[in-house]
Amino acid sequence: MTSQATQLQEKNESGPITLVNTFVVPNGEMLNAIELWRKEASIMKATPGFISTQLHRGTGSSNVLVNVAIWESAEALREGFENQDFQAALLQYPPGTVAYPHVLQRVAVDNICTA
Repeated sequence: MTSQATQLQEKNESGPITLVNTFVVPNGEMLNAIELWRKEASIMKATPGFISTQLHRGTGSSNVLVNVAIWESAEALREGFENQDFQAALLQYPPGTVAYPHVLQRVAVDNICTA
């Protein structure tokens, strides 16, 4: 699997990209993790090229959060990710929090969906 850092350095086709980031949060830390994500999202929203974001939480007692963010380009996302305030916010997540980020592009599938 290609790392997010590698994906952000690669040249991609024009058009928006989607960041899908799955977080596994330690027990008892969900509300703290959501508040930290809110702070991160506020930083990213101020970055040129940011389009939108939506946080999803697993149902029931799930300890999973999924962030789906749309950016104008991988370059714009890279600039946001390199922001020093954003990097400092990353360090505040509870110990044991694991993130699985991946950068994606929409795919057209005949008779099903458009890109």
